[in-house]
Amino acid sequence: MNKHIMIFSMAMLLCLFCKGQNNWKLKQNKDGIEIYTKSVETSNLKAIRVHCALPVTLSQLVTVIMDVNTAVDWVYSTKSSSLLKKVSAAELYYYSEVSLPWPISNRDFVAHLKVTQDPHSKVVTIDGPVVDNYVAEKKDIVRVKSSYGRWVLTPQKNGVKIEYTLETDPGGSLPAWLVNLFVAKGPHETFKKLKEQLKKAEYKNATLAYIKE
Repeated sequence: MNKHIMIFSMAMLLCLFCKGQNNWKLKQNKDGIEIYTKSVETSNLKAIRVHCALPVTLSQLVTVIMDVNTAVDWVYSTKSSSLLKKVSAAELYYYSEVSLPWPISNRDFVAHLKVTQDPHSKVVTIDGPVVDNYVAEKKDIVRVKSSYGRWVLTPQKNGVKIEYTLETDPGGSLPAWLVNLFVAKGPHETFKKLKEQLKKAEYKNATLAYIKE
């Protein structure tokens, strides 16, 4: 009897997990950038998932993402971004401040980026959770203490398929119009600028020893 109950419970949990994975709703499909959203109980912002395919290499994409000092050039609403600690070529910590319209306080965070690659499929994953208490909080800036971003880069015949997911709690209350900016406009503008960033000379022929193409 206990065995049957255990099997039934595991099946129910699996169904709930699968259902949770399929709650994404298409918010916008423009310029080859698909933006999906999903409600999150623990956040004032909806979770965001972006799908996009670009005619670049894995090394090019990883190089741009890990070049955190240049995030102001392409990541939406980034006021500043700076490397704090480089653990290795594939792992680092960085600080970033997000600019918000007055009178709303800016947000900031410290993120821990780590790159891994599946040796068989060559799929690259970049995990980017925020780290609390890594640096002291600043006056008049709200510290983001709960956020998790992930890049999944899948090599294709003519480029790379990107899946980017972000779940974040910005802290405090935000007006609906501002939330909407970060749900649709923010990801769209970021990925449009990412396309342009990848065309820059310093990334055009990028290669990384720890990435297999």
